[in-house]
Amino acid sequence: MTSGIIAPRWLPPGKRAAVVFSIDDIHPGTSSDAYEAGGDLAAGALGLVERLLEAHPDLHVTLFTTPDWREISPKVTRRLLAKVPVLRDRVYLAPVLEAGTMRIDRHPKFVAYLKSMPRTHVGLHGLHHVHPGHTILVEFQNQSVAACKTILRQSMALFETAGLPIVPGMTPPGWNAPPALLTAMSELGLRFIGSARDIRSPVTPDATAQMSGLRGVPLYAPAIVAPGLVHIPANFQATSPKERAFEIIESGGLLAVKAHIIKNALGHVALDGIDALYCNYLDVLFTVLEARYGDSLWWPSLAELADSVLAHELGHRRVAGA
Repeated sequence: MTSGIIAPRWLPPGKRAAVVFSIDDIHPGTSSDAYEAGGDLAAGALGLVERLLEAHPDLHVTLFTTPDWREISPKVTRRLLAKVPVLRDRVYLAPVLEAGTMRIDRHPKFVAYLKSMPRTHVGLHGLHHVHPGHTILVEFQNQSVAACKTILRQSMALFETAGLPIVPGMTPPGWNAPPALLTAMSELGLRFIGSARDIRSPVTPDATAQMSGLRGVPLYAPAIVAPGLVHIPANFQATSPKERAFEIIESGGLLAVKAHIIKNALGHVALDGIDALYCNYLDVLFTVLEARYGDSLWWPSLAELADSVLAHELGHRRVAGA
C-alpha cells in the first residue's frame, strides 16, 4: 500500500520544523514482574517521563500501550520446539503470561496515573504483543484484514472498559505493518501509524526509511499511506547525536524521538529504553532546541500532527476539485 504515498505540506504557518515524542511497550508490569513497563508509576520509568514533561511545557508524549500484554521473553527459549517444522509456526516459542494478567482494566492505579500525566496521549500497541513462531514480539504478521480488525477492535474495547481514552493511532509491535493492517486501520477510521524507524540514514529532503518497519516512506516528514491514515516515522533515539537533531530541524523536517519504556527485558537491553540517563539527555536536548529555535518550532502530539496533515490534504483536494 505504500506505493501511493502522499507527502503533503504539513507545517503550520510560521513554523520551520516540528518535534514529536513517543514511547512504546507501556503496560502495567512492575519491577516485581519480569520487567517494569510503567507499573511502578511515579517511582519508575513513567515518573522520569513525567518530570521531563514538567520541565518542557510545550512537549507532548504519546504512550503506545498494550492493553493485555502477554510477552515475557522477546527471544525464543523453547529451542526444541523451534526445530519442529509446522508446529513451530503455531505455538509460542517462549513462555507467555496468561491472558488477562496485565489487562489494563484490572490495574486501576496504572490507568489513573496515565490519565493524570500532563500532555500525555495513549495510543494502541497491539493487543498481546506476542505471536506464535520465531518472531515472538511481532504481533501483526500474516493475518487477514478481518483478523487485524478483530485484534484492533478487541484492543479498543479493553481501553474503553478501563475508562482510558485513546487517540486513533498505533505503533505496531515490532514495527511491522503489513498491508492488511494498514487496510484494517484505514477502514476502522484510525488516523495515524508509526512504523518506519531509521536512525542512520543521512538527513536529506527526499530520504526514505530503510531500517525497521515500513520502508520507502519519508523519513523526515509525515505521509499518507492509506486512505485517511498518516504515517509518522521515528528518526532519533538515545544513541543519536544532538547534531542529527539540528540537521533535521534546519532542513525543515520532523524530529521524531522514539523510546521504549522497558530498559532491560531479561537481559535484552534496549538502547532507547527509558532510564535516568536517556531522560537527562532529552532534557538537555530539548532545552538546547528551545533556546536555539524558540517559537519557530512546533511541538505537537502525534494525533495533532496527523490531524493537521489530513486537514491540509482535504483542503487541497477541495481546491483541486473546485
